[in-house]
Amino acid sequence: MEPEAPARAVTPVRRPEDSDRSLRPTTFDGFVGQTRVVNNLKTWLKAAGAAERPLDHTLFTGPPGLGKTTLATLVSRVLGSTLVMTSGPVIERPADLAGMLTKLRRGDVLFIDEIHRLRTHIEEYLYSAMEDYRIDVSIDEGPYAQSVSLTLQRFTLIGATTRSGLLSKPFRDRFGIQERLVAYGDEDLAEIVRRSAKVLEVEIDEDAANLIAGRSRGTPRVANRFLARLRDVALAAGGPAQGIDKEIAIRGLEMLGVDAQGLDDMDRRILEVLAESPGTPVGLKTLAVATSEEDGTIEDVYEPYLIVRGYVRKTARGRILGPKGYELLGITPPLAPAESGQGKLFS
Repeated sequence: MEPEAPARAVTPVRRPEDSDRSLRPTTFDGFVGQTRVVNNLKTWLKAAGAAERPLDHTLFTGPPGLGKTTLATLVSRVLGSTLVMTSGPVIERPADLAGMLTKLRRGDVLFIDEIHRLRTHIEEYLYSAMEDYRIDVSIDEGPYAQSVSLTLQRFTLIGATTRSGLLSKPFRDRFGIQERLVAYGDEDLAEIVRRSAKVLEVEIDEDAANLIAGRSRGTPRVANRFLARLRDVALAAGGPAQGIDKEIAIRGLEMLGVDAQGLDDMDRRILEVLAESPGTPVGLKTLAVATSEEDGTIEDVYEPYLIVRGYVRKTARGRILGPKGYELLGITPPLAPAESGQGKLFS
């Protein structure tokens, strides 16, 4: 069973208190970033409309918090169809899925979040639904059991996953459209922050927006969470007229434990443990014990950002500090064998 992400200010996983539903754009023109993906979707949607056919099944992949659910919502709006939303862990039996599929009308969209967590038999049950628009439903049990084939309306399945490698190849190949979302740049994130501030009816200056963007780990959901908390800091400091300036942004992010690199306390603790033995790989279980955290949580929640940004490197023997990790901690990287003179033994 996958570990639940800890409640961190920088986690891109959606939490109940998030207000991002009201912050989501309602049109593709209002969607900031992911230019290639958005342009591709506009093309596929225009072609589907011209041919008067439903959109091909679509798979969105990429880290959490980048807009996969938002894009699914926008696709449904452009198609003018009903959007039915569910998630992989919720669907436990084929009957659960059959109930949703049989209610879909032509052109409707079924969105499955965390689709990589579908059980294998559920995944296989979708094969005929996606290709032939047909499912088999069992009636009764025991010696009187029989299977009835039901014809489905042509629908569009949109799947969202953060771990596309966990999808079987036959399942993944059934998605005619596959788009990968990537981390946002600071300019796009700053624009998202300014737009969200208008929705939340809070003033924010340019320096504060850029500061939030630079510490949001390339993730709009994290940026919007920071903005919501800094709005509270501004309100506590002097009411709505106070707004969010650079000083309040710095103070609020310090309260959240987020430094200039977007790292929180646990990120820094992981780097400190690795710094205790520079150049020597540290195993995942050793790292988990040293930080008092589950090894699965370290691997799935903390490591991805640290590895992508060059703070940590993952080797066959364990984890070591990356170039940025040494730079951040002010440590000189250990010399390679050739540089230390060891390579001259047999020269």
